[in-house]
Amino acid sequence: MMERERLEILGCPIDVLTMDTAVEHISSAIANTGTCQVVTANAEILYAAQHDPELFVILQDAGLVTADGMGVILASRILGTPLAERVAGYDLLHALAARSERTGWKIYLLGAKQEVVDAAAANLRRMYPAITIAGKHHGYFAQEETGSVLHDIKQTGADILFVALGAPRAEKWIYANLNKSGASIGIGVGGSFDILAGVSVRAPLWMQRIGLEWLFRLWRQPSRIWRMLALPKFIWMVLWNKWVH
Repeated sequence: MMERERLEILGCPIDVLTMDTAVEHISSAIANTGTCQVVTANAEILYAAQHDPELFVILQDAGLVTADGMGVILASRILGTPLAERVAGYDLLHALAARSERTGWKIYLLGAKQEVVDAAAANLRRMYPAITIAGKHHGYFAQEETGSVLHDIKQTGADILFVALGAPRAEKWIYANLNKSGASIGIGVGGSFDILAGVSVRAPLWMQRIGLEWLFRLWRQPSRIWRMLALPKFIWMVLWNKWVH
């Protein structure tokens, strides 16, 4: 793994990255044939980690933690260590898919409903014709089926495992199982398969650029309001910690 600069938000590490340097770090990890869990951390994950010791440890141990969400960018500015840009899970998935066309990395998709992961895989192949999607599996499997899923992943020889089981379930599943999967890289990618499959729609680019993607999601899914409350709580916690210390 390449050397990297890190900052700390509420005791959680965040790597100082651009999308390009994130891809280079992941490429280096694959070349070194080790394993690396990549956490795309938004405000919700960092806030949840304050009350979830298991998630907190996962963030500490992760090979790479990217700033996924404007809440994390805002927190870095409040703390006087501004991050240059977001490295969101969905965008990172596309960046790695594009790189894999040249490198031959094998991709495995795990998560969502069967019809969704099938459509996501088909659309990825349309967007990146030279991509190798070595395998895919829906996310509705029981705990006792984990061994079978891991066997399937290992049989494909996948290099990168994209996991869409929802946060923090995806992060916990990767932490417990990446070493058994045979894959070098495990990345939780939230609802990315839904977007790839056309089930969900991402915010317009202008809203993403000014940090209002959360508002678009709330407009599309008002039921997310309770999850969205993590953002102001997270920012308040960052401010409180800054004032106290």
